[in-house]
Amino acid sequence: MSGYDVIGDIHGHADVLERLLRTMGYRETRGAYRHRQRTVIFVGDLIDRGPHQLRTLQIVRAMVEAGSAQLVLGNHEFNAVAWATPDDRGGFSRPHTEKNRGQHEVFLAAVGEGSPRHREWIEWFTSQPLWLDADGLRVVHACWDEASMRTLGSDHLTDEIVTAASGSAPFESIEIVLKGPEIDLGRAYLDKDGNRRDAARLAWWDPGATTLARAALIPGGATTPGGDPFPPLPDDPIDIGFIQEPNSATPVLYGHYWRSGPEPRIDNPRAACLDWSVAKDGPLVAYRWSGERDLTDTNLVAVH
Repeated sequence: MSGYDVIGDIHGHADVLERLLRTMGYRETRGAYRHRQRTVIFVGDLIDRGPHQLRTLQIVRAMVEAGSAQLVLGNHEFNAVAWATPDDRGGFSRPHTEKNRGQHEVFLAAVGEGSPRHREWIEWFTSQPLWLDADGLRVVHACWDEASMRTLGSDHLTDEIVTAASGSAPFESIEIVLKGPEIDLGRAYLDKDGNRRDAARLAWWDPGATTLARAALIPGGATTPGGDPFPPLPDDPIDIGFIQEPNSATPVLYGHYWRSGPEPRIDNPRAACLDWSVAKDGPLVAYRWSGERDLTDTNLVAVH
């Protein structure tokens, strides 16, 4: 059947990407992976972390230019653009702190920071969309939120979006679309990389996420800054305003959320996360969509 094969966060793991493409029947011909009847959509986060930065980019770009794939940007591509974009204060739109460089250094080493190759890839990222609404399917990196999309005013990066100051409407909107909505917890925890967090991501896809305990996504094994286990959150009612309507909405596929578990699964019949932590030894996951309104686990494909 014709349709879209939507692939989750790759993070420089080109070897796993090629195995997944071949598993789904794509073959490399005339310089790009192609399928007779189907098209790939990549959910972004092609770069950082993994060992094959350039090969990953070359595979994806060749497919996009051949018409056998489309791409929506992830927060790592956005961060790459902001890292390379000067601000009006003599710095850069993404500050060159030690923490930010550590998250981005594998990509910078692969392309040569400040080189013509580096600039070429940054320009290519800016030519790609932030989301796709494609024939009854929606694809975005972290959160489909139409209010944020209206605020941004464009489905491509603009100078205003890239250089938006913290707290401004464009800044908050791009954060929601590419990193997901968050809620202030009133307490802090340490994330998987040991960074202090005072807010948690929200399970915007969960119709039952009406309490803090259910809506806030706290990673397993999280601790307080003092090293104690992070305590359970209370069942305080909240109204997050982002919840996907499972009985009426167009299906949406996304990445970003570092899922783990013995076997990938959808979140509900209208929403599925395709990031199953390939950069942490999890599988690379695709959803094979052929026009159905109800997403199902049987259409997920995972390879290591």
